Amino acid sequence: MADVIEPLTEDARHGPKRFLRRYVFSTDHRVIGIQYWLLALASVFIGMALSVLMRLQLGWPGGHFAVARFLFPQAAPSGGISPDLYLSLVTMHGTIMIFFVLTTAPQSGFGNLFLPAQIGARAMAFPVLNMLSFWLTFLSLLVLLAAFFVSAPNVIGPIAGWTMYPPLTALGEITGPGQGTGVVLWLLSISIFCVASLLGSINFITTVLRMRAPGMTPWRLPLTCWAWFTGACIALLSFPVLLAAGILLLADHLVGSHFFIPASEYVNGQLMTADASGSPILWQHLFWFFGHPEVYLAILPGMGLTSHLLSTFARKPVFGYRAMVAATVGIGLLGFLIWGHHMFASGMSPYASAAFSLLTLVIGVPSAVKTFNWLGTIWRGRLRLTTPMLFSLGFVSLFVSGGLTGLFLGQAAIDIPLHDTYFVVAHFHLIMGVAAVFALFAGTYFWFPKMFGRMMSERLGRLHFVLTFAGVYATFMPMYLMGIAGAPRRYAFHYNPATGEGLQYLAGLVPVTRFVSYAAFVTVAAQFLFVFNLLWSYWRGPRAAANPWQATTLEWSDVATAPVVHRGAYEFSVPGAARDFRMQDEPTASPSGQ
Repeated sequence: MADVIEPLTEDARHGPKRFLRRYVFSTDHRVIGIQYWLLALASVFIGMALSVLMRLQLGWPGGHFAVARFLFPQAAPSGGISPDLYLSLVTMHGTIMIFFVLTTAPQSGFGNLFLPAQIGARAMAFPVLNMLSFWLTFLSLLVLLAAFFVSAPNVIGPIAGWTMYPPLTALGEITGPGQGTGVVLWLLSISIFCVASLLGSINFITTVLRMRAPGMTPWRLPLTCWAWFTGACIALLSFPVLLAAGILLLADHLVGSHFFIPASEYVNGQLMTADASGSPILWQHLFWFFGHPEVYLAILPGMGLTSHLLSTFARKPVFGYRAMVAATVGIGLLGFLIWGHHMFASGMSPYASAAFSLLTLVIGVPSAVKTFNWLGTIWRGRLRLTTPMLFSLGFVSLFVSGGLTGLFLGQAAIDIPLHDTYFVVAHFHLIMGVAAVFALFAGTYFWFPKMFGRMMSERLGRLHFVLTFAGVYATFMPMYLMGIAGAPRRYAFHYNPATGEGLQYLAGLVPVTRFVSYAAFVTVAAQFLFVFNLLWSYWRGPRAAANPWQATTLEWSDVATAPVVHRGAYEFSVPGAARDFRMQDEPTASPSGQ
């Protein structure tokens, strides 16, 4: 349980079957966790490259860029980013980041790596199912990336956004370039991803319920395990809905069914469906019934990890452990009841809007419990400002600043004028995107010694934190002002002051959009510091001690036999003890007399 991933031996290099079984088609949860983690790392850089192109277009509308011509020579032969290409960048960026980074890394990556170890199990409950889940996820990514190569000219995939709203996505190429094969590939990719996530969630739930070590009662579980367990329950209940919706939309697209296509649908002056009886709003209900729980599937592991690290580096027990558990479960349950606040602009009944607004305010209660308990955990603690701790504090800051604006958007009267503006972009990225990524950075710096047996550079890690923290605030906070000024999201900024064409009022926002673009470029550049630190530390980093952070949970234990748990996960600053922490499997009456 305490072993790191073993380096390749000569036997492994020269024995192809052994190499494939150990490092490719492995059933070892640690190897599978690293595979998920590497897949997410590759995906995040693809997503960042797409975001750089978007920021170039927004900051310098109508410009020609060598990077666009280099990355997508067919879609942007002159280096110009057309409105259609911009829409496809938005679609592919959102899909890759949400499904293959924010869903994959915190839950499947870190969960596979450390959930069994933290509960004292030797493996996941269903190792072969676990392997199959990863390879289906990998296949799903390949199918999505195929849209880069087979879609219509001037785009790199569908142009419908990551939400794939019908009826336009159901009617084929007539609605726009990339809406034929690109939409089909998107739907196939996400359907495969749904199946993979279902298999993974079954594995996580069974492992937590059936494979805990002796003495590991539910109230002794680390908060990370509660978060992974709740996330698995969310995936088990939400992904089947998206899978069913995706299959129905695929049927509309390929075989002419009318689940989401209304009657008398005109496209470019042509009557497409005279006798259909479907409802595009039905797709929105199905999609957002998945989509809002998905937000918490991405953020809950980060919440659990933040609680875990704040306690570890404040050298204090978690403040209000049972309240934190209740808040985690409460967020998971309430997340299924508020999907309608994404649909205020769809013509929803005012009575339904009022109900969803009230429930949105209610879910702020367990979120507030977590925030105040995080502050209580670090209050008067003996803080160790390591890189994992800095990213955890950054997570709290981003969660609060992004979450507060969610209370505004949860009210229909405010959301309707702001719904299609950059105000939503700022809120969404701060609370779901950037906050979750900060938790991923914190987890990587914290668990890197366990994954690879070496320490990452603290100096480079702190520099990475400072540049990223400043960069994301400089990138997304001005977007709130842009949203209030009416800047539309999802669309390329096209205007020509000389001719009066396009959205002329956006010309006044040019200084702001360029400032945001510069900040985004600095933030992206800072991530190469992280990659350098990662690679350098893997090969040259100092060897890690068995428990370099002096943590208490079982993944840091040196016990070779099956552990027996004697206490909770966060016993720090124990009165009268010889050291300021006690491991979960440390006997009550240890040889040292503690």
